[in-house]
Amino acid sequence: MVALSIKDLSKNFGNTEVLKKINLDIQEGSFIVLLGPSGCGKSTLLNIIAGLETIDEGHVLIDDYDVSKVEPKDRNIAMVFQSYALYPSMSVKENIIFGLKQAKTSKEKIEKQLEKVSNFLKVDELLNRKPSQLSGGQRQRVAMGRALVREPRIFLFDEPLSNLDAKLRVEMRHEIKKLYTSLSTTMVYVTHDQVEAMSLASKIAVMNEGIIQQLDDPQTIYDKPSNLFVADFIGSPSMNFIDGLISRNSDSIFFIPNNEKDIRFNVGHYEFKKVVEEGQEVVLGLRPEYISDKKSDFKISLKPTIIETTGYDKNVTFDFARSEIIGRFTPNSGVEINKNVDVNFDLSSISIFDKKNQKRI
Repeated sequence: MVALSIKDLSKNFGNTEVLKKINLDIQEGSFIVLLGPSGCGKSTLLNIIAGLETIDEGHVLIDDYDVSKVEPKDRNIAMVFQSYALYPSMSVKENIIFGLKQAKTSKEKIEKQLEKVSNFLKVDELLNRKPSQLSGGQRQRVAMGRALVREPRIFLFDEPLSNLDAKLRVEMRHEIKKLYTSLSTTMVYVTHDQVEAMSLASKIAVMNEGIIQQLDDPQTIYDKPSNLFVADFIGSPSMNFIDGLISRNSDSIFFIPNNEKDIRFNVGHYEFKKVVEEGQEVVLGLRPEYISDKKSDFKISLKPTIIETTGYDKNVTFDFARSEIIGRFTPNSGVEINKNVDVNFDLSSISIFDKKNQKRI
């Protein structure tokens, strides 16, 4: 069942088109992450779902009911903000139950919900404190509690972890994952952090320039990006790109990197979405983990120009086909700057894009 549906939705700010004919169906109980760079329109879309922003064209439907002109308080949704949005003069308890009191919920139900939510989020010992007496992680738990206590139809999260330090972000990511697993309620989550998106989402909508570039499960988006933007945006380090040409013979299809006429990658195994022509300009994409010191399909001797040690591997940069490429080598690989080393390309995991339209082929 579709819990939330966006139909032909457009939004302008002055002469700037922020959202361009967005169509998105979100299944009940799914965790959808809107992922993209700053200014891509993801927060605007979330605010429109919440009713905090008006629509120029299109519709928002919850359970097949058009809520495009329904007030935020009547949409049965709850939102967790980046800034926590807690009332500084109120205690934790008062912040959590504020929405219930505004809705004139019975005292019995308020107490019952407060106990249930405060225990679940482990803030039961903080109920009498003020927000100023809490850590960043505790404040975010209280903000989540205020949303959770209402038992909404849909949860909305607007970059809720961006104000936290790295360690707290990991902890709170786990908390949100546990919350989703326990409730199985529909959640829509906005972030520019791909690690959050990959670890939390059942599906990711990658956005750029007001358009959903790809909607898919995290692994498919990582392994089979629909275009060069998605391929470049997902992954750290991002995918390597090598410009070149297609060459065909009766036996197979080959990729010839630009300026490297003596090198041919056999790409006959690749599942092309359409027929490619002899001499067609393409871009071959290969993630860093498939350029390594592990034996694979193709080997070449190259000189490292940069070596970055992470602890569990080494990110090694090489010059190849007049481009910089990054590979992932094992910690004990012994690579050294400007000393030739065997570099293996695992061609079983390539992506190929049309040079002109930048789409996966």
